Amino acid sequence: MSTAVQQAPQFAPSESQIAVAYSVCRGIARSAARNFYYAFLVLPKPKRQALCAVYAFMRRCDDIADDAALSLRERREKLDQWLDSVHRSLAGYPTDDPVLLALSDAQRRWKIPVELLDQLAHGTAMDVDEARTVRYKSFDDLYLYCYRVASVVGLVCIRIFGYRDPSAEPLAEKLGLAFQLTNIIRDVKEDAELGRVYLPEDDLAKFGISAAEVASAHPARLRDVLSFEAERAREAYRAADDLLPLIAEDSQPALWVLSTIYRRLLEKIAAREYDVFTEKVSLTTREKLLILAKGWLQRLT
Repeated sequence: MSTAVQQAPQFAPSESQIAVAYSVCRGIARSAARNFYYAFLVLPKPKRQALCAVYAFMRRCDDIADDAALSLRERREKLDQWLDSVHRSLAGYPTDDPVLLALSDAQRRWKIPVELLDQLAHGTAMDVDEARTVRYKSFDDLYLYCYRVASVVGLVCIRIFGYRDPSAEPLAEKLGLAFQLTNIIRDVKEDAELGRVYLPEDDLAKFGISAAEVASAHPARLRDVLSFEAERAREAYRAADDLLPLIAEDSQPALWVLSTIYRRLLEKIAAREYDVFTEKVSLTTREKLLILAKGWLQRLT
């Protein structure tokens, strides 16, 4: 997707440039990361800044992939250009893009493998394949997508959180899967209206539904298949309990806040009998603040 950059000049932005860049990324995360940002708040400042930079990078990828003003071909080309810019910045070429400035600083500081950032972009590109509508035959097919757009996020996050035991990595991958399955369940209607059916066709078939029917199906018809995927997510969420003690103590409250918010979201959807069609289900600000307050107490104690 991107060409390698070699023999780059050593660009050294000033401390004030880096501070402004992180501030821009923090603003992006605050306005767009409705669930993630609450977890960021209980992190020490350097780690919070790094995660905001990573989020801003992901947000840019998503915005390009979802830009309805561009054709699918133009979106793919723009994603290619964006990732080329990322590679150039990470290799030391000068840039005035605040997202790239902050991301490059965070990548060096926390030793985030460039390959993980590439995989995040590749995952976004899976939604911009002009050869077909987005559908997945089996759960194994869907897993690759979830790995790239969510499990890889978990692998990036634990590098910023800090860990020593390599067993943290498969647990972070599994937790990312849980988050993405929750998003898929919550957004099934609006995704289907865009031609994106993430529910595996094999799973739909078990309940007598075709992928073509998802956008117009009565909510009651999809209840069982959504419940089926929710059980998969619950199983994956158990990884959070095992992962928590493996990361640095100063980051444990953030992971707890994030996993608790997503778990509560899934259970709220279940309590509504998987009716994600009448309105979009989300936790209220009050519910998130209560979880955040408990996270703060964990950090202080």
